[in-house]
Amino acid sequence: MDRDEYDFWLLDLDGTLVDVEQSYIYDVFEQVADRLEMSFTDRETELLWYGIGTARDELLAENNIDPVEFWQVFHEVENPETRAQSTYLYDDAESFVPELAGPVGVVTHCQKYLTGPVLDELDIGDWFDTVVCCTDETGWKPDPGPVELAMSHLGVGTNGHTGVLVGDDPQDIGAAQNAGLESVHVRRRVYERLRPSLRDDGLFSSMGADRRVSSLDELRLTDQTVTDVSPPVSEGE
Repeated sequence: MDRDEYDFWLLDLDGTLVDVEQSYIYDVFEQVADRLEMSFTDRETELLWYGIGTARDELLAENNIDPVEFWQVFHEVENPETRAQSTYLYDDAESFVPELAGPVGVVTHCQKYLTGPVLDELDIGDWFDTVVCCTDETGWKPDPGPVELAMSHLGVGTNGHTGVLVGDDPQDIGAAQNAGLESVHVRRRVYERLRPSLRDDGLFSSMGADRRVSSLDELRLTDQTVTDVSPPVSEGE
């Protein structure tokens, strides 16, 4: 795959370009659980943190946790500076993103008050021509709204440019498809360990993406054979 194949690139942030130390995740959810007067297993903690499609919503429903209360408590617990200091940049992102030609944007579920400190701490804010943090107003991936907003900011919304969205979650892939973009699933972690329905006949899930890679470095190689994907995971899985 030739990275110059695309006129613009949109990238997810958490789990795609950056990630957070596991100790921080467990500490945050220990505090969240205390405030909600309940407890979370390690698996539940990871599902709640990473989301993984609809897994977070399903887990909240199973435990009779009001999503509004959950997010209120979660945001009260999270400290932007502490999170930024606990966030690290993937090595392949550091070598890949600055070399991209054309406009580059981020579309993330991470809120603005958290995203800003992370970009500042890692000194990567100047990599991007736009950063869209999803809200109720923009919509949430897989809604195409935030992707289309980023495209508008980049000036590539309606003029025939060819773009791609790279992400690690089914919601990223769905947002790309709903916005009419190609999609790349970068497989950062063994999600099917947490959610077996994400398996493709015993193989690693492609999540319905046009391409699947295990590292962004694979997108740098013009002679790299990228795995063709199987059909999207059926609805309800």
